[in-house]
Order: sequence, then structure tokens, then C-alpha cells
Amino acid sequence: MYNDHYGLSGRPFQLTPDPKFWFESATHRKAMAYLGYGLAQGEGFIVVTGEIGAGKTTLTGHLMETVDPARVNAVRIVSTQVDHEDMLRMVAQALTLPADGDKAQLLGRIESFVTGRARAGQKTLLIIDEAQNLPNASLEELRMLSNFTTGGQAMLQIFLLGQPEFRERLNQAEDLEQLRQRVIATHHLTAMLPEEIGPYVEHRLKLVGWDGTPAIGADAYAALHRYSGGLPRKINTLMTRVLLAASLEKNGQIGASTVDAVLADMDQDRPATEAVEQPMLTLVPPAASHSSAHDPATLDLAARVAMLEAQAEEQGAALRRVLGLLVDWVEADEAKHSDIRRAPAA
Repeated sequence: MYNDHYGLSGRPFQLTPDPKFWFESATHRKAMAYLGYGLAQGEGFIVVTGEIGAGKTTLTGHLMETVDPARVNAVRIVSTQVDHEDMLRMVAQALTLPADGDKAQLLGRIESFVTGRARAGQKTLLIIDEAQNLPNASLEELRMLSNFTTGGQAMLQIFLLGQPEFRERLNQAEDLEQLRQRVIATHHLTAMLPEEIGPYVEHRLKLVGWDGTPAIGADAYAALHRYSGGLPRKINTLMTRVLLAASLEKNGQIGASTVDAVLADMDQDRPATEAVEQPMLTLVPPAASHSSAHDPATLDLAARVAMLEAQAEEQGAALRRVLGLLVDWVEADEAKHSDIRRAPAA
């Protein structure tokens, strides 16, 4: 769609996290510093939290691309509501180990694996994403895994990433006291600052060959921040629609008015959903429904032009809403299939 119109090599604002689009905002730079500190310590837990869409998954993807695989074997698990034994099975699967058998067998396999890696000079790093989904018993099982040591050195290190409620639960739950004592650093990802919105958008655009067209005004970035609050996922969602709307209008300039128009369309998405099933029937009212007073043949030239322009504007807005819904559907479907591809095999 807009990619071809503006000569872009890909979709810069896709919702599926992609570490190649990593942008080092102030809060993400600080998070990487904590993660680097944790890796240097070689033990314990590092906890990173943030709102939905703050960039936690992209952060972990960037981390996994930057660590030296010869020194660190990093594996990532996207957690779900699983009990403690299923948690061990997920860890085993992530380490490409058999996940059958009882708890003792699972622990034995995991310990043997990390011990073998440690003897080869490689630390095992376990990254648990969406940690807020785990019950306390599963978190306690992870703490037990951190007890694996050899020669007085920890063999397994764990990073926990979750939404804000996870940090609150970790700080307050009485049965997580021993886990709290193992946490060596925490960081909460905040939203990007207003002055970071422009560099963020342009950074992603340049990665897909943006040559400055469409030009984006400072007022557009201000409008983006007002809507998104500085959360990357919200910026991506809105920018996808803004670029789509601008390409439909063949605009080479994007300002606050473009952003505001798209936001107005987004506000009408819920009622527009009903029109998606029969878009060709809802975009243009049947001719029989017009009264003779609104028949173009009975109006003078100026009135006819005004009426036709109004109809065209209404149809354009409806079309943008339908296309916006289709974009959301395609990206949600891609994200679903991406999650399936990342999920460990049963």
C-alpha cells in the first residue's frame, strides 16, 4: 500500500517486534545498561517492567542480538499461565531438551545441560517475557533453578520482563521474599520523551529507505505524542494509518491536520466495523434513496458541485476507515503467526 507509493522497502511501523528497528531512547538506553550490569555480575535476577507497548520485547530481541553467543547462551520464553512443572517443561523446551518425565528428571536434565555449558565457558541466560502471567509457584521454581552452581559460580542467570503489576506483586508478595533477595537490579521502562518522537519515527523510516518523502512536520510529531503518550506501539499503530491516509491523498507532507484526521477516523472504527462485511454497499447510498430535492439534475451547478464534493469526502473517509481496519487485521494475523513460530514445540 503506502510502501510502494513512497518507495519504501518494507513496513517501518509493523506491530510485530523486530530488533532491527531498535531505537535507543533514554529509557531503553538505561534498561540496556541494567541488563549489561546484570550480565557482568553473572548471577541473580534482573527485572525490567513497562506498560503494554513500551518496547520490552524489542529490548530483549536487541539484547539477544548483541550478546556474544560464544560466552552466553541466551534463550527466551514468552510465559503463560502455567503451573510450576509446566514452567520447567517450557525451560527444557527452550534449551532444546526433552520435556517429558517427572520434576526430578526435568531438573536433572536442565542442571546437566547448564553444567555442560558452564564447563565449556558459556553462561546460560534465561529471558522470561510476560512474567506477570506466571503464578508465584512458577516464579519460585525459577528461583530454584538459579541455585545451580559449579565451583562457587552461578550457571544460570534469569531476566524477568513484565507489565507494571508484576513489579508490584514482586515487591509485596510474602511468598516471593527469597526471590526478591536474588534480584540484583530493576528498571521500569517509561514512555519516550516528546523530543524523542521525531527521531524515533525518522529512524524507523530510514531503515526502509525513506528519502524524506513524505516530509513530516514538527506539529505532526507533537500530535503523535499527544495520542501515544510516548509508547512505541501506539506510535506505530497511528503512523501506519497516517502513512496510509497520506498515500491515498497523494500527500508529500504530513502535518498535525493529517494526524488529527486519522485519529477522528479511528474514533469511528467501532461503528465502521459493521460496514466491513459489505463495503461496496455502504460506501455509496443507493440512488433510489435520494429525494428529488437532492437529485443532482434538479440543482444548479454550484449546488451540484458542493453536493458531489461532500459525497466524495464522505466516501473517502469511509474508505480510509475500511482500509485501516484491514491493516489492523493483517498485522494482527501476522503477529499471531509470528507468536506461533516463536512458540517452543510441544
